[in-house]
Amino acid sequence: MDKFDRIYALHALLSHSRLPITKAKIEEQLECSHATAERLIKDMRLYLNAPIEYNREANGYFYNKNSQYKYELPGLWFNASELYALLITYQLLSSVGPGLLDAHISPLKIKIEELLGTDKIAKGELAKRVRIIKIASRKPNPKHFSLVATSLLTRKRLFIEYQGRERGKPTKREISPQRLIYYRDNWYLDAWCHLRNELRSFAIERIDNSKFIIEESTDIDDSELEAHYASSYGIFAGKPTHTALLKFSKDVAQWVADEQWHPKQKGQFTLDGSYELEIPYRDPRELMMDILKYGADVEVLKPSSLRSHIQQKLQQAVTNYTSKEK
Repeated sequence: MDKFDRIYALHALLSHSRLPITKAKIEEQLECSHATAERLIKDMRLYLNAPIEYNREANGYFYNKNSQYKYELPGLWFNASELYALLITYQLLSSVGPGLLDAHISPLKIKIEELLGTDKIAKGELAKRVRIIKIASRKPNPKHFSLVATSLLTRKRLFIEYQGRERGKPTKREISPQRLIYYRDNWYLDAWCHLRNELRSFAIERIDNSKFIIEESTDIDDSELEAHYASSYGIFAGKPTHTALLKFSKDVAQWVADEQWHPKQKGQFTLDGSYELEIPYRDPRELMMDILKYGADVEVLKPSSLRSHIQQKLQQAVTNYTSKEK
């Protein structure tokens, strides 16, 4: 524990104690010598204006709490563990959206590294020791991401040109952003679409153009947002109209039982060691992708429409591998 950490620890001790704390207790908690404890108390009084007083009868130190305001360490003060946590958070943010937030948070990273000091963490050590691996992520345009985030937080409408995956050309939309979602390594915007007059989800990387609109956003009640986006399966949200019943083989049963596919899923082990999972859904596309990745280790028991879709996909896959070699 260095001086920085000990100041933080001493402040915590004095702040949370009702009774004066003896110097012996301070030395024990701060893992320091008698002389070091005296220096810390002196420095906090002199340089940090800490109202530390000594009670001779109790032979201990305490914060004078007669002042109007509760004493806090000046400025933004963290101990080493909290600074490490901030650095790891920075690494997570950088990996979640490379290039999207760097210009805004890089100065913070530099300041944190300066506070830690070169003896605390070597340059580049965090990037080497903490790795975030993403799969099938798509990088949005930083400009559009920034406009979306600003519009969302300032509650202003946004004009976008959106290139949906099922249309040959972009459509022009006026939207009221509601929530920014990071889902399966990609960014989405939940918004009220004034063109369609309903809630829609937009993939940020599919936005071709964007600009602010002065008009205030239309706010949708949280309960309505939850009902629309959280009640059904995956990013293709909406009120569920079907419930899928899936049976997983005993080889993958324990693995699947530990996964959350949906907040309202229901699952149970069967006598033969397999695992049955019920999932509400509206649009089957994303659910089908998750089912197919388990191959022969899963069977769709119901509904028949979903079972038929999966059967067709598997038959097409077999055809692809049994057709004449190219």
